Amino acid sequence: MKRVGILAGREKTFPDALARNINERGKGEVTADFIKLGGIRHDAPPRYDVVIDRISHEVPFYRATLKRMALEGTIIVNNPFWWSADDKFFNYSLARKLGFAVPKTVLLPQKDYMEGIVSESLRNLEFPLDWQGIVDFVGLPAFLKPFDGGGWKNVSKISSLEELWSEYDQTGTLCMTLQEAIDFDQFVRCYCVGQEEVMIMAYDPRKPYLSGEQYLHNPDYLAPELAERVRHDVRMLCTALGYDLNTVEFAIKDGIPYAIDFMNPAPDAELASVGAFYHNWITEAVANLVFKRLNERRESPRYRWDALLSPEPTRTFAVASTVEQQSRTIVPNPTESVRSNEARAAAAFAETPVTLEPSAESSPRNDGTVQTPPVAKSETPTKPSARKGAKSRTKTP
Repeated sequence: MKRVGILAGREKTFPDALARNINERGKGEVTADFIKLGGIRHDAPPRYDVVIDRISHEVPFYRATLKRMALEGTIIVNNPFWWSADDKFFNYSLARKLGFAVPKTVLLPQKDYMEGIVSESLRNLEFPLDWQGIVDFVGLPAFLKPFDGGGWKNVSKISSLEELWSEYDQTGTLCMTLQEAIDFDQFVRCYCVGQEEVMIMAYDPRKPYLSGEQYLHNPDYLAPELAERVRHDVRMLCTALGYDLNTVEFAIKDGIPYAIDFMNPAPDAELASVGAFYHNWITEAVANLVFKRLNERRESPRYRWDALLSPEPTRTFAVASTVEQQSRTIVPNPTESVRSNEARAAAAFAETPVTLEPSAESSPRNDGTVQTPPVAKSETPTKPSARKGAKSRTKTP
């Protein structure tokens, strides 16, 4: 019997529906339940084959426990090591290098710091900041938001340099980004499961949470070509980041999808929020992923230390540069020249003595012995005032 553990927080409908779906399909051979955790021994044996993680990003004890489970071979959705290291500013930079349209974004130094950080600790920090240059690059209006946050927490819409200073002064120890505001024509939020299955959802971030107006079930919301581009981009981004469960958001302006947010490894799936259609879709898709992962052979290590514990021969693949490839390219002769060359080669071969040797390939005979065919062988911060302590506020643009 294989076991699936679900690690969840306040959400109710999605974890319950997922456990029920897995248990009904598993018929006793695959079971799902909610994980109970206490003191975790460093040498504890594995309890689960797969764990669906919905809350460890907010509870360090859970995150450390999941890493320990991964060490014992448990498949974690999503990878707790990468999720711990990931941030949205890196994602914007990665997306830009991959060729996606992204809003202009600047990473800002923190306003305040943890106890023990003094002026000498920040001697590498530029002072004063070029606030006007930052605003000129990003443009206004813009959004001030945490570089690794989620759920629209601590997000402020900025319309002036003075407003930026005022809001920045209240961010405390949070590390923030200032990002260009895209005056979008359409906005979509896309589920991606297993880096393959994509559901495009018409989404309005300006509507309040649980208003029933954020998500709209409209299969024809995007034109066919644009929808296909969005699906492609979603898969590519999630594959690049390694997330098996994620949502990707695009603000679409003049037919161009700008990647706004794609670090949502525990995306909202509650019935009251996303509605029945999307709730049922994501429940079924994640259940399918669980059974797929349980039936897969893990042929390659997922973690660096896994390769050390189970070393395998490595293969090195080298790709020549464009110039080198061109220098190695042989341009074929015209057809008539090739035919004449073939005729001369055939005549020369006919005059060359030939011997027969066994080949490396063999074929079985009816009597169980091996018949070896013969082979022919030729003999040849500045303006903002200083503050102490973190102060978090939630604003939804």
